[in-house]
Amino acid sequence: MSSDKKIIIAIDGYSSSGKSTMARHLASAIGYRYIDSGAMYRAVTLWAMRAGLIGDDLAPDADALVSRLGEISIDFSVNPDGTQHTMLNGEDVESAIRTLEVSDRVSPVAAIGGVRKALTSMQRAMGVEKGIVMDGRDIGTAVFPQAELKVFVDASAECRAERRYKELKAKGEDVTYEDVLNNVRTRDRIDETREESPLRKAADAVSLDNSAMSTDEQNEILLGLYEKAIRNS
Repeated sequence: MSSDKKIIIAIDGYSSSGKSTMARHLASAIGYRYIDSGAMYRAVTLWAMRAGLIGDDLAPDADALVSRLGEISIDFSVNPDGTQHTMLNGEDVESAIRTLEVSDRVSPVAAIGGVRKALTSMQRAMGVEKGIVMDGRDIGTAVFPQAELKVFVDASAECRAERRYKELKAKGEDVTYEDVLNNVRTRDRIDETREESPLRKAADAVSLDNSAMSTDEQNEILLGLYEKAIRNS
């Protein structure tokens, strides 16, 4: 399903709320480009880890990282089966950025003002021609406040941790549910309290709590919101 009209769709929400899955499905259904902004922050975090810029206390060397952002190139490749992988300086890092080790470090990196400014600039450039679905924490509030459709996704911390735990175990990660739940709660706290673009629901965003929803149910709701936004644009 597609339309001659092109709009910007911003899907924000808490970590592991399923917003990326929703955004990816909607983009595929309507023929839009999908951008996972969270993957971009994860890629920067992975690069910083490899460069030795994150200490044992999980705190990044903010000044050093910002000064070296010019060494980082992030893009996305689309595979023949339609899946999208994150590319860091030409390397496919899709699996590497999804580990709990990266998850434990990404929120402090994403809280750095210089990092957010650099990635926000990249993200805005990706949406110049519209026809884009982007998910993250501040897409509807900071990156694309003019987006024609904004959705804010939420679910309980326990529900989100259970989803994330199952994903990591399926990939062979040696994790416990308690570790994942602690990670989810910690990321929520950092995302909500950071000075630069904290996680907030935009005033004109549609709230979507998918704690008790099936994948098909949330996809149907999202498609309906897109069709309404197209009619009103």
